[in-house]
Amino acid sequence: MLFPPESAKPWIETSYHGVITENMDIVQLDPPLVALDKDAPVPYAGEICAFKIHGLEAPFEAVVLNGTSGEGQLRARGLVDCELQKEYTFIIQAHDCGAGPGGTGGKKSHKAVVHIQVNDVNEFSPVFREAQYHVAVTEGKIYDNILQVEATDQDCSPQYSQICNYQITTSNTPFAIDRNGNIRNTEKLSFDKQQQYEVLVTAFDCGQKRSTESVAVHIYVKPVCKPGWQGWDKRVDYEPGTGSKQLFPKMNLETCGGLLSSVRTTVELQTSHIGKGCDRETYSEKSLQKLCGASSGSTDLLPAPSASTNWTASLVTDSERDSDLIFRFDGRQAAKIPDQVVPQNLTDQFTIATWMKHGPNPGLRAEKETLLCNSDKTEMNRHHYSLYVHNCRLVFLLRRDFIQVDTFRPAEFHWKLDQICDKEWHYYVINVEFPVVTLYVDGVTYDPYLVTDDWPIHPSQIDVQLTVGACWQGDDDPRFTQYFRGSLSGLTIRPGKIESQKVISCLQACKEGLDINSLESLGKGIKFHFNPAQSILVMEGKDLENMNAALRKVSYINSRQFPTPGIRRLHISTSVECFGEDTCISIPDIDAVVMVLQPSEPRITIAGVDRLTRPAADLRGPAGLNLFQDLHIISTVTKGDTASHHTAGRPGVQEEIIHNLDYCDILVLGEELRPEQESLQLQRSTLLGKHLDATNSTSGMSIYGVDSMSNYEQVIRQVHYHNWHPAQTPDRKFRLTCSELNGRYTSNEFTLEISVLHKSEAGEHVNHMVAPSQYMQVVPHLAMVHSLYPTHVPSAATVVIVICIAALVVVVVLGIYRIHLTHQQEGRSSDTTKERELDWDDSALNITVNPMEVRGRGGLKTKPWGGE
Repeated sequence: MLFPPESAKPWIETSYHGVITENMDIVQLDPPLVALDKDAPVPYAGEICAFKIHGLEAPFEAVVLNGTSGEGQLRARGLVDCELQKEYTFIIQAHDCGAGPGGTGGKKSHKAVVHIQVNDVNEFSPVFREAQYHVAVTEGKIYDNILQVEATDQDCSPQYSQICNYQITTSNTPFAIDRNGNIRNTEKLSFDKQQQYEVLVTAFDCGQKRSTESVAVHIYVKPVCKPGWQGWDKRVDYEPGTGSKQLFPKMNLETCGGLLSSVRTTVELQTSHIGKGCDRETYSEKSLQKLCGASSGSTDLLPAPSASTNWTASLVTDSERDSDLIFRFDGRQAAKIPDQVVPQNLTDQFTIATWMKHGPNPGLRAEKETLLCNSDKTEMNRHHYSLYVHNCRLVFLLRRDFIQVDTFRPAEFHWKLDQICDKEWHYYVINVEFPVVTLYVDGVTYDPYLVTDDWPIHPSQIDVQLTVGACWQGDDDPRFTQYFRGSLSGLTIRPGKIESQKVISCLQACKEGLDINSLESLGKGIKFHFNPAQSILVMEGKDLENMNAALRKVSYINSRQFPTPGIRRLHISTSVECFGEDTCISIPDIDAVVMVLQPSEPRITIAGVDRLTRPAADLRGPAGLNLFQDLHIISTVTKGDTASHHTAGRPGVQEEIIHNLDYCDILVLGEELRPEQESLQLQRSTLLGKHLDATNSTSGMSIYGVDSMSNYEQVIRQVHYHNWHPAQTPDRKFRLTCSELNGRYTSNEFTLEISVLHKSEAGEHVNHMVAPSQYMQVVPHLAMVHSLYPTHVPSAATVVIVICIAALVVVVVLGIYRIHLTHQQEGRSSDTTKERELDWDDSALNITVNPMEVRGRGGLKTKPWGGE
């Protein structure tokens, strides 16, 4: 029996390498998928019927393209995703068709290994790992790498999954970024210039696909840790009337890790540009002296120019500083004090006081600069006493007369002080208790460093001349010499008394300064010291936290009701010591300002009866006419009302306030008072217990002194007007004005008009005359007497009646004359400023006497005027 020859197996390559692009289905194999069979061209046995894949869930299939040639193709059964699997490995075999078309009895090739790589498609954009980045850098440095940003890409291939570039999309920033995402600064950053930057960054993969969203990088600039004070404000607003206000409530000292063994801080309030060195009361010199309890009897040598004080009219004044009266001397001006003003006898005790602002004068150091000088008026050039500056030294010269002393005695007293030439305001007081002379500067006592003796001055009959701003040289060439260069204010001389330190301190006291809130709560170990003006505060401590707490309690206070608005500069300097180190940190000084806000300006209003009509008798009476009996003085300020929106647009709310006044003037309008017949009078007892005084003249009366409005009301209500001859005087008008702070705030001008009722206007009344004129003759009118009685009376009886009447009239006249004398005496006692004989006005005077009425009543009885 013969068997047919055995068929051959198909043959394929032993391994294949394929590539498929994701999202595609055809695999490109190398070599191509071809199966060979030696049985060809035998039908079926030499043909390839299938390719079989062996592998776990391999997503591929192999198809026969041509059974005769054995060509096949490898395909993906679904979409291949590189991001899920990049490579596949499986086994493939070729099958021939065997004995028939169904492949019955077919042969299989050997197994071949297939490796397939999935090619990537750039379908994903880069995404940053962080939603945003934050970093802080210190100012003043150039950094190689401030921060690295990082983006990722979900693509599977290196080409598309790697980030090849980063880019900053924000323009005009001092930053750059490299391809690895490292950000650096291209210039030094400044905390003061900009404290934060926001930079937008985008990323690109190696296929140049850009990230869909940029990332924000926040870069914070930190200041370089500099030792110094932190947490303070450069400006502190101060509302007038609020008392003490903390200056540094959050301040602390940054030491940058340095360990300190002690801290010393000086806080200085600089107020030299305010008034005379600080915010002081700007009342007149007389008012301040009264307020401070100074001794009376001082003479103001630099008063405000007026008709009675005209010697200062030619001097240059600088009154721009809140009503302060300041005289500036430029080396060419001086004033002679009138003889009637000069104190004649200084005795062994007297006081000279003045405000002075003086600086060095280059090139003039050898010349004396005279503030005050009392020298010979003519013939000679002897200086009896003087106060001058020489080479920034203050010198007081006092030459005694031979009648006072006849031995070699102290004559020149020298002081060398920095204040004399520091171009700042200082208050100088020289107390003389010969032979001891004491100088006070801003309330602090200084003894002279040099005292020189001299012989007393020989007596002579030469008059002396007191001058201010230079010294008078009365020899053959009379002229001023030794001119002063600087500013003076409030120059006074008081003979017979010296001032106490308490009064001196009061006269120069500042009303603003530094303060410490709650002294008792200062930490342990804190030492502090104020200068007398409380413009400088020094604090020392060893514990840093205690020092921080102490500095937070430093405050500014201004006790004036109406302070001078504007800035006050603050300067804070600090020195520290470190533990055992050769070098220690340095704390920079800081400067700030206190802004004193504008106070609400008061409106002073005087109200009362503005027209008085009175009979002449009221003016001639002992008490005179009370001018301002119904006077009222009030003061109001306008307060803005922000309580509700309903008041928006309204001008403000008027609120009554209480404050002091420093003078009220009663001015006579029109012709001045004629002293022989009229005057204004005020009982001296009215001023007792008050800080008030008064001066009187034919032009009016001035009441001055720092006191309450109510006290001024009480005094002004007691001012009386006397007129002994009202018929000869026209109607009078008086104007009343009041002031606070030496004219800084003034009242309205209240005008009072006085009208006099004469007899012809009101009818004849006996009491029109208080006393008959000493020149008046009373003669009984016989016709009048006969008309009063019947004509049938016997002649003898008529004679008796006439004689009785005549006798009675004489008695009446004598009685009236005594009344007249009594009123004269009362008038003299009530008017201490006049000593004169009062002339009685008998114009249009008629007396009608009814004899029957005289008998019946036993005397003359006057009828009150108008029921008064």
